[in-house]
Amino acid sequence: MKYKLGDFVRFVDEKMEGYVTRIIDEQMIGVTGDDDFEIPVLASKVTTVHGFEAGQSETKQPSANQKSADIPTQDKGVYLGVVNDAKAGSVVHFYLVNDTSYQLLTTLTTEKQQQIRGEYAGIIAPKKAVKIYSGQLADLQLWPKFKFQVLFYNAGSMSVNSPLVVEEKFNAKDFSGAKKQILLLDQQGWLIQLDEPELIIDAQKLKESFFKPAEEKLAVAKPQREVDLHIEKLRDDHQFLSSTEMLNIQMDHFRTALDAAIVHQYPDIVFIHGVGNGVLKHEIHKALSRNNRIQTFMDAHKDKFGYGATKVILK
Repeated sequence: MKYKLGDFVRFVDEKMEGYVTRIIDEQMIGVTGDDDFEIPVLASKVTTVHGFEAGQSETKQPSANQKSADIPTQDKGVYLGVVNDAKAGSVVHFYLVNDTSYQLLTTLTTEKQQQIRGEYAGIIAPKKAVKIYSGQLADLQLWPKFKFQVLFYNAGSMSVNSPLVVEEKFNAKDFSGAKKQILLLDQQGWLIQLDEPELIIDAQKLKESFFKPAEEKLAVAKPQREVDLHIEKLRDDHQFLSSTEMLNIQMDHFRTALDAAIVHQYPDIVFIHGVGNGVLKHEIHKALSRNNRIQTFMDAHKDKFGYGATKVILK
């Protein structure tokens, strides 16, 4: 497979072109054009457009008088920066961001279905960022487990940092927050610190929290019996969101409402997702099929919603 996520390709037999937004298998890829529809196609039926290279907007360094407002300069400062592809918005690129004064000897391996694969190995200079992986954000639940291994090196008389080993299986909550400006990339994206300080748990405070009066504990609000997931009902700024961001917001709202319905022992609940291209409905049905608190689900009130709503029967 010679293509990578984000590559710009042209169809051999048709007047069509687009960006690689999915690697289906060794022979098949998914290509998304200007209409935002992804088309599965044999890799042999497309060709790379000359002069375009995925991820052209590589690392930009801040000017000498520019300070990292979002990434503090200190011994610690190893981050994973995740940014959308400039052209294929459904694709995200992972950058290892080094805001330390050390050279980082870095490897990334992934594990999926007990298959381990080497993805990246190299040396990342201080105040630099290097792209190490790409993925389809809509397939987040299918991503492998990531294992980062980092050695710190500096020829000067600095303290010696212990090797860093981080294993991470990402989920939706890692990308549910607002994006921030990643200065070493000069792009908006999600920033995840890999060498964050060890969490120290105050045992006494933890014990006290178990014995808080009921009125001090956070109550779970009752959801509506019909939950409208249309993005314009959830966000006023939806016109500025990518399709992937909208899907994540809709799925988060769906999960919150479903969990609340379970807590309040609803017999059933309806989710209005619309028809559209069917992606939201597919993701909802996939999540419902894996939830052991669900008895069954079906199209809801076809006379009222057509095929744009799903009724969920709870156990």
